[in-house]
Amino acid sequence: MRSIISHRPIWRQRFSTPPIINTVSYKRPFNHHHHHHHHGRPFSDSTRPLVYPDAINSEHSDLASYAAYAARTGLDLKSKTYVGTQYEYTVADSLSTLGFDLKRVGGRSDCGIDLLGTWHVPSSPDYPLRVLVQCKASASHSTKIGPHHIRELEGTFAGAPPGWRSGPGLLALLVSQRPATQGVRDAMATSSWPMGYALCSQDGGLEQMLWNSRAEEGGLESMGVAVRFSNGAAKEAGKRLTLTWKGKPYLAGPVFGR
Repeated sequence: MRSIISHRPIWRQRFSTPPIINTVSYKRPFNHHHHHHHHGRPFSDSTRPLVYPDAINSEHSDLASYAAYAARTGLDLKSKTYVGTQYEYTVADSLSTLGFDLKRVGGRSDCGIDLLGTWHVPSSPDYPLRVLVQCKASASHSTKIGPHHIRELEGTFAGAPPGWRSGPGLLALLVSQRPATQGVRDAMATSSWPMGYALCSQDGGLEQMLWNSRAEEGGLESMGVAVRFSNGAAKEAGKRLTLTWKGKPYLAGPVFGR
């Protein structure tokens, strides 16, 4: 089995498990004969109202309010706290352009979860996918994203609030400022949990997004991601990711389907 990567040689899965769906291209059709891994939760439960944990800090809830809070309190803009929190809000803001609706929930007892919310996609018209997000803010070359981060991501399912712990229509997403390595891809492909990976720069540019076949079976069938360029000579300046549905691009808003 294989996935297709635009402008690169075909990447072949070295394991017997279903492959990573690399979404910078057309994605193969959903195979209805795959076994589904629902982890003991009835499908109907995924439509129940979600209850979010209380906010960590009521004085900020997005990029703009956090910038104002940092200025008002004299927060060191080079501190780990500021850089990490700003990146979390940046990720939430950037993913909203693809139909994600995320809230920052990270804290000392967050079990590795930084953002919590839903993803509105046409492959799940009756209910949004429930999403757990881990953000790795450092862009330093000394900070490597590897298979152990995928194992950490698996732990978020057990530590998630009620409503986000199990069942279909669930996705854990690891977001960093570096491309997914082969080790990360292999770890995702062999995981029994639905998960994905995204590259989001510090300034909010989305450059890569992919997910495994468990996520496809859980609600992302016929979904993909493509690279689009704006008109003009400086193509890289206009580069961005857009979603595809059944092989065709479509534009998703922050609250798709509402």
